[in-house]
Amino acid sequence: MKSLLANERKKYHKALLENGVLTIDNGGIPSNADKSSKLSVSIATGIAKALMAETAEKAVGQTSGAIFEQINMDFLSNTFPKLQDLRPGIWRIVKLGNRNSIKTSSFAQYEHLEYLSKLTENDAKLAASMGNDYMVAPDVVIYRETVEDSEINKTQIIVDDEIAKMAYIRKKNGGLPILHASISAKWTMRSDRAQNSRTEALGLIRNRKGNLPHIVVVTGEPMPARLASLALGTGDIDCMYHFALYELIDAVKATGAEDSIELLDVLVQGKRLKDISDLPLDLAV
Repeated sequence: MKSLLANERKKYHKALLENGVLTIDNGGIPSNADKSSKLSVSIATGIAKALMAETAEKAVGQTSGAIFEQINMDFLSNTFPKLQDLRPGIWRIVKLGNRNSIKTSSFAQYEHLEYLSKLTENDAKLAASMGNDYMVAPDVVIYRETVEDSEINKTQIIVDDEIAKMAYIRKKNGGLPILHASISAKWTMRSDRAQNSRTEALGLIRNRKGNLPHIVVVTGEPMPARLASLALGTGDIDCMYHFALYELIDAVKATGAEDSIELLDVLVQGKRLKDISDLPLDLAV
């Protein structure tokens, strides 16, 4: 009998195929490959064949990215809430966007950002001096609802009306939900666009009041060098997760490109690049 994560990983890849995110076009170029790079095409083709991608027209531009975000959200919705024994709580997993009423300022650690935004809207000089780098817009977020005193005191009287009047977790204090994780989804990592994930991460780090949420990146990029440009180093993102790491490793080895093989090994052994199936468990920490 296969595990939950094994089954959900298979469903995740199936969704990428069925929704036209992962395809091979009539010219033999996978949708996550850089067609100007033979190595990128070779690695991406190895992954696509392992996952049985069919020849089809790929989704265009933002459409592909938006679908990738949704599929990652669905994967987390089908896995992370099942880990109640490891990480109990009432969890919400949502995909953010310009039309979503939930913003970064909707959470306890970043509530003050809404106030700053309103101040800068009415004061051009203040806006110019502060900039707007404090406004962060993650692709997918996981947040935890606050808890009733009856739940906190279920096995022992831990809180009463005289203490813990500012704790985020306590519903009685009237605070906002608590941001648990920010997930940036980048199907590919072309030019400087992938560095937006680092900018988002630094915004979350610098502008929080309270605990720092998990900050991760999920990608379908096949090139180890491009993965390393974001994954190497520490201090901004927790870790990068590949949509098909096991297949990526096999595909890179098959190219015989020693530099790429060595770099990918550094990322994996250094725990800077993991498989998508590792993500739900890592978020339970």
